[in-house]
Order: sequence, then structure tokens, then C-alpha cells
Amino acid sequence: MESYLLEFGNLLLRWLHVIAAIAWIGESIYFVMLDNSLTPPKGEQDPRYDLLGEMSSVHGGGFYHNQKYLTRPPFPLDDKLHWSFWKSYTTWLSGFALLCLLYLSNPAVYLANPASPWAWAAVLTPTEVNIAAIALLIVGWLVYDELCRRISPEMQRDGLLSVAVAFMMAGVAYFSAHVFQGRAAFLLTGAVMATCMSANVLFWIIPGQRRMVAALQAGEAPNPLDGKRGKQRSVHNTYFTLPVVFLMISNHYAFAYSNDTAWFIMVLFILAGALIRQYFVLRHRGENVLTLLAASAIMLLVIGMIAAPSSTPSDNATNSASAASSHVTPSASTQAEDKGKDSGMQSVASVLHQRCVACHAAKPSQPGFAAAPAGIRLDNERDIRLHYLKIKQAVASKYMPLANTTKMSEEERQLIAQWQP
Repeated sequence: MESYLLEFGNLLLRWLHVIAAIAWIGESIYFVMLDNSLTPPKGEQDPRYDLLGEMSSVHGGGFYHNQKYLTRPPFPLDDKLHWSFWKSYTTWLSGFALLCLLYLSNPAVYLANPASPWAWAAVLTPTEVNIAAIALLIVGWLVYDELCRRISPEMQRDGLLSVAVAFMMAGVAYFSAHVFQGRAAFLLTGAVMATCMSANVLFWIIPGQRRMVAALQAGEAPNPLDGKRGKQRSVHNTYFTLPVVFLMISNHYAFAYSNDTAWFIMVLFILAGALIRQYFVLRHRGENVLTLLAASAIMLLVIGMIAAPSSTPSDNATNSASAASSHVTPSASTQAEDKGKDSGMQSVASVLHQRCVACHAAKPSQPGFAAAPAGIRLDNERDIRLHYLKIKQAVASKYMPLANTTKMSEEERQLIAQWQP
């Protein structure tokens, strides 16, 4: 029952997280589109107000006319003023709760990377690896914020700032891929970007807007720098959106995060997402820069080539598989069940029974699992054959078993890699 309740809580939190993220990102994309679609106002304007631009649109059977004022709108700033922040906060809080529930609660299995090439990272205790994960989020925000303050405090060098932030995220990807397990590395890299996005709203965008509103209500002129800084951070947020969405769904694709060059795959995906977003930003201004999409497509093609598994096994792999076939002997019950089936299937079923069925079964015996992860059962021949490609991928990439808690040997991995059902 405890495992079931954890799984049910995971479901509800994930649902809330996705709903809040859709609402936040959707609103952000809409306002960026609105900003970039504004046209200069027509006719003589009232000099008391600073109408920047306007846009007419049709949607849902109705017509809309939007106008943007920088600091002096012609309407009262009362309680009906719409603020955009709770969607951001809800997305981050629900995401952090999921991180705690799924990763920080069991760091030895989901976070620790005993195969890290960095000696100090390979021997981190569960507590230390949790501290490293939380520290990554905090330090990531502090470094990003300091870059914004130092490089372009008055939005005078935003181009240079963008390059600096890109290099920072490449560093985060490299660090996380070497310290944490593959899936967690992708998730934490996305979490750093999401933390920067929500912190932008909390510490810069909303406080600046509150100061502007307070000044107008007091009959004073707002500080235009508040608006510029809020705009700067909002623009950063819109370029983070597509990379963050990818990194948050990447846990379904082991070929990406189990690759030896996972950090580079992350960097390419982040750049490709930012370029795709830039294409649509410019498209709203009437510019159709197809070279941005072409560059993104090339990056995605490179990712596909890097992540592709080898189609021709090495001689060592073949020899190891042969040796494994002769050493791995199915149990008596497996022999009875698989009587008359090929010996390869018997050997593979025996390995899966010993190393994987504790989790991947109709009723998992591994604590913390109420059902087979991803619905993949390996306690019967039918499901083994049905999922054999996923099995081979996950085992060959060493993503499964998680943290190799069941001590699957290299010979057993090679046996599964060479198996053809």
C-alpha cells in the first residue's frame, strides 16, 4: 500500500506540474508573440500616454484589439490588473516536489553515479549526492544572475550575455553528466534552467512590475529600467522553454542520456531548442529565417548519429556473449517453463529473472514499486519478446538495472546484447 500511495502521489504531482507548465509556457509564448506582432499606432496619439504599439486578432469567434503602454496607460491600475506569476511558482514547486519524491528520496539508485570518471563523484554518499543536486540548482541560479548583473546590467550587451549563458549551460550539462546518473543529469540540467526561469519571475520581473505600479498609483514616473530588466529576463525565459521541455521528457529515451557523450547531446538539444524558438520569435516580426530551422535540423541529425547504437558488435563482444551462454544456467523452474524453447531464450530469461524481475513484474518485490516501471514486465516469455529491443537498449547502455543494484555482469550484458529472439 505504501508503494501504491507513493505512485499515486507521483501521478497527481506530475499532472499538476504538467498543467502548470503548460499554462505558464503558453502564456509566456503568447506575450512574446504579442510583443513581436505589435504595429505602430495609427492616427494622432494622446501625448499623456506612451502607446508603444497595437495588434488586432481574431480567436474563438471574437475579435480582440491589444495595446501596449510602456509606463503611462490610460486606464486605472486597480485590483483587476492581471499578474503572471502563480503559474511559474506552481510549476517550480511541483517540479521540486517531484524531484524530492522520485530522486532525492532514493539517491543511491536514481542520482549516484558510481561509474563517474571523476573519482570524487564516484564515491559520493547518498547524502552528499543529494547535497550536490540541490547545490547545482542554487549555484546555477547565482551564476546566471551574476552574469546578467555583470555583463548587461542595463541591457546594453544582451548579445554577449546570451553567449555567456549558453557557455554556462554547456558547463552545467558537462558537470551534471559526470556527477549524476544519465537520466538524473538531464533532469537536473533542465531543473537549473527552470530554476533560473522561476527565479527571474520571483526576484526581477514581478518586483520590478510592482515598483512600476506603485509609482503610477502614487502619481510618480516609474523607473524605465525596471521595465527593461523585466523584459530582459522574460526574453531569457522564452528561450529556455523548449530546451527545458525536452530535458523534462528525456527520461523516456535512454539512448540519449545513457550515451557516453550525453553532455554534448544535451548541449546540442539546448542550442537547437533555442534556435527553433528564435525562428518563431522572428516569424512574429514578419521575418522567415529558415536558416535557423536548418541549423536546428543539422544539430538534431548530429544527435541522431551520435546516439545511434553500433550495428556491428566487436569480436570481444561476440566472445563475451559466447562465454556468457556457456556460464549462465537457468534455474530449474525456468528450465521447466521454457522446455522446448531455444537455449538463448532460456539463458536470457534466467538473467532477467535474477537481475530485473524484482522491479519488472506483475507484483514487484522491490520496495518502492507498486507496478512494473513503464508497464514493462519481464516475468514471462511473451513480454520479454515484446520488449526485447528496449531490453537490449537499456542493458547495453548500462542504464538498467538502476545503479546496477542487482550486480548484472558484463558477460550477462553481452549475452543480452547478442540475443536474437
